[in-house]
Amino acid sequence: MKLKKIHTFIDKFIYILIFLNVGAMILESHINLREAYGASFYVFEIISIAIFSAEYIYRIVHASYKEGSKGAFAYVFSFYGLIDLISILPFYLNQLVKIDGRFFRILRLFRLTRIFKVGRKSKSLKVFTRALMSVKSELTFTLFLSVITILFSASAIYYLENEAQPEKFSSITESIWWATVSLATVGYGDVYPVTAGGKIFASLISLVGIAIVAIPTGVISAAFVEEIYKERIKRKM
Repeated sequence: MKLKKIHTFIDKFIYILIFLNVGAMILESHINLREAYGASFYVFEIISIAIFSAEYIYRIVHASYKEGSKGAFAYVFSFYGLIDLISILPFYLNQLVKIDGRFFRILRLFRLTRIFKVGRKSKSLKVFTRALMSVKSELTFTLFLSVITILFSASAIYYLENEAQPEKFSSITESIWWATVSLATVGYGDVYPVTAGGKIFASLISLVGIAIVAIPTGVISAAFVEEIYKERIKRKM
């Protein structure tokens, strides 16, 4: 009982530390705060890394103690095991290897993965994960269909618009950006067709995009509702 209370306390402490880390990352993005409190942010980051590293090692040892090397291996390559590793790895990489400034800034974004650690004990997240796993074949097919449609759209718009706008539709790979945002029904407006054929094709693709976005949304929603229903039935039993 006492050990369970200790684990609960540790979990709550880690959750608070995660949210403080996210807050620190947001505040650090302000130049004036970074210049004034840069040293404090760095010290807080080191303390956080030390705690998260200790937690990661503890979970490996705990899994090994309960289930042997198989348990440790299973944890390391589990979703939360990878999240735990990714959340601390950029710091150590930066200490060991000289990293280009832009690449380092990208690596620092991985600190945000710490927020996913909060879901470790979340029942709702577990239900949602089960829902996703139950329809993974349908989602895989939708992803395949989306990729094929994007490639087809990029190829078609390239041949329709390249002559009129060679700088914007210079190749099929350059046209993939337009195809992706059009199928996602976002349409930023930075690249758009100007020929009659391109406009007609873009209109059709926008309609297809609505259907492609709607398919996974409907599949996931139905699976999630079904899992919630199953969870409620279990509780009643």
